[in-house]
Order: sequence, then C-alpha cells, then structure tokens
Amino acid sequence: MAAALRKFPFSLQILLGLVLGVALGFLARANDLAWLTSTLDTVGHLFVQLLKLAVPPLVFTAIVVSVVSLRGVANAARLALKTLLWFGITALIAVSIGIGLGLLTDPGKGVTLDLSGAAEPKRTGSWTDFLTGIVPTNPIGAFVEGNVLQIVFLALVVGAAAMLVGEKAEPFVALNRSLLEIVQKALWWVIRLAPIGTLGLIGNAVASYGWDLVAPLAKFTTAVYVGCAIVLFVVYPLLLVGAGRLNPLRFFAGAWPAIELAFVSRSSVGTMPVTQRSVERLGVPREYASFAVPFGATTKMDGCAAVYPALAAIFVAQVFGVHLNVTDYLLIAFVSVVGSAATAGLTGAIVMLTLTLSTLGLPLAGVGLLLAIDPILDMIRTATNVAGQALVPTIVAAREGTLDRTAYDSAGKRDLVDPDEVDQPAERLAPVPA
Repeated sequence: MAAALRKFPFSLQILLGLVLGVALGFLARANDLAWLTSTLDTVGHLFVQLLKLAVPPLVFTAIVVSVVSLRGVANAARLALKTLLWFGITALIAVSIGIGLGLLTDPGKGVTLDLSGAAEPKRTGSWTDFLTGIVPTNPIGAFVEGNVLQIVFLALVVGAAAMLVGEKAEPFVALNRSLLEIVQKALWWVIRLAPIGTLGLIGNAVASYGWDLVAPLAKFTTAVYVGCAIVLFVVYPLLLVGAGRLNPLRFFAGAWPAIELAFVSRSSVGTMPVTQRSVERLGVPREYASFAVPFGATTKMDGCAAVYPALAAIFVAQVFGVHLNVTDYLLIAFVSVVGSAATAGLTGAIVMLTLTLSTLGLPLAGVGLLLAIDPILDMIRTATNVAGQALVPTIVAAREGTLDRTAYDSAGKRDLVDPDEVDQPAERLAPVPA
C-alpha cells in the first residue's frame, strides 16, 4: 500500500489529502462530531509542529553555508541587492492592488457588527518591533523561541565572519554542512507526511469555520481572496513574462507543491523547505536559493503584509466612520513595503495589521472584528506569500543569466519528492560548497 502510494506524484498526494480533508470536515461539522474535529486538529497541528521543529537549525546552517559559498559566486552583493529590490517592487504592486480593491468594493460600508465585542489584540506591531525584532538579546533565545528573522540575522553575521576568516573557519563550516545534511534528511521524511498533514489541517478548518461565521464579512473575505488571486495569477505571470522572459505555466508547475502546502499549513516558514526545493527544481542555483528563500520566508509577504493590511485598514476605517485621504493610502503602501519584516517571528498578518492601523491612527480594536475569520483568510494570504518567495529568486536568476532554462522548462515533469532521491545520501539535497 505504502509503495503504491509513493508512486503517485507528491502534488497529487496533497490534492487527495485536501479533498479527503474537506469531506471529513463537512462530515464532522454536519453531524457535530467533536471527536473527529479534534482528531483532524491534532493531526494537522502535529504536522506543522514537526515542520517548524526543523526550521531553526535548517535556516541557520543553510544560510551560513550559502553565505560562505557566495565567495565563489560572481556579484554576490548585487544578487542580494536585486533580491531586496524585487521584494520591494512586488510588495508595492500587491499593496496597490489591495488599496484599489478596497476603494472599488468598499468592504466596510453597510457592515453591521457589534463593536462592543471588538477588543485590541494581545500582541501588536510597531516600528520598534521592526528594529528590536531583528537583533536578538540572547542567541540561544532566538532558537528557543523560533524567531526566524533573528536566526537569519545571526546566520548572516556568522556566515560573513566565517567567509572572511577563511581557512581557519573551515572546520566550523564543515560542521554546518554536515548538520545541514542531517536536518534535510530528517526533514524530507516529515515532508512525505504532507498529504496526511493536509488532510488534518483543511479538515479542521472546514469543521471549525462555516458560512454562518463568514457571512457578515463575506464582502471583505471575497475582496481578500480576489486581491490575492490577482497577484498570484495576473501580476506574477506578467512579471515572469516581462521581466524574466519565462513561461508562467512552467513556474506554477514547479512551485505548485509549495503553494498547495502553504495554503493548508498557513505557514510560510513551515513551507520553506518545500519552497526551496521547488525553486531549485525551477533552475535557480542552489547557493543562491539557499540564501534567498529563507530570507524571503521572513520578509517577503505579499499576502499578509500587502494585500490584506491594505484591505483591512480600509475596512476598519469604514466600519468606524474614519475618512482616509491620499496621505493615508501612501502610508499604507510605505508600511507594506518597509515594515513587513516586523511580522517575522511574531503572529504574521495580525501584527502587520496592527502596525498599519497604529501608523494611520485607526482603532486597534478593529483587529478584533476580523480575528474570527483570520484562519480562512490566512490560507490564501500564505499561498500568495510563498508564491512570491519562489517568484523573486526565479526572476533574479533569469535576469542574471544563472537560471538553468532546461530545468525550468521541465519543471513539474519530475516529482518534487522523488522516492529514490529521498532514499539516497543527503549530499544530493545539500547546497554545493564553493
């Protein structure tokens, strides 16, 4: 049975898990089966926890090794700057779409909600979070708390120092390479459980959240999904064609397993290993992908940090009767492009929304109005985040002439998780040292 299942493509296994999860979720909700809902929740939660367990050592060792390896890559500094530039460009486009949809649909007009039940969230975002969230007060604490942005900062500093020290640091670099291989080997065992995790995650979502909960905010929910869909299926393909001279269908064929997993897991960081593998399968050099993808997983959030906070800010302003002017819309765009790193290691879109609302002077209690449907919104937001995290390295590599076009054109024709490859030595999965 297990051997027969392994012959199915990985993306098809996830799709089957999703379909079965939806069916079980409807069954649990229709028949009020609390035990089934609890079981689905436990299965999904355990899968995400297993993914996140490997993230701190994976991010640290991958970035240390990739930074050291960059000494053998031409124009490494230019690659990093171009990556940041494209992060900003795509974020600006995404937030513009969010603002445009908000002005077009007026998601908060005519909405009748009990404002007395709206409470400020326990965790909020601010510009001090952006600064203090980068540098850890305790290196061990960054790993214990799973603060990915701080781990990225530590890895960049340590990797740069090791690169400058040179031969004397080689034992340390070799240790990181070995640890990276071990973590990746164990992690791909976990990723093979993704279909089961998908079943639990989507099943619990369907069982827990029905139309009766979404109905009062249907216009806003629809606007978020439409905005993210425009970014995913209109903006990204246009950028692939215009900036990279690439076939969008091949991109989605290669990146779809990561986008699927992001949709059900609602975790950019948890999806990061699959995103990196997808990017490498698209022909992006492994040394660059191992830097760009972990960095993007903490700061590149077109769904959570651009489309969503723009629409949500307009929604909150309309519900509370506050008029927004051109300056306010420019502030929304500024926060989305510059402040998204404040969400890393915290609570994603919620913190980004509080950062946006506080910058505009809007009541933070408005966040409480949207908390009930946040898991539903988070699925499409995270899928958009991860697609953008795969898009930017692909475009940058294409424009730099380092993209393997043959690999790109064959993306999707070979399974993301090849059973034979997973059973081979981990060297095949690790970044190639310079």
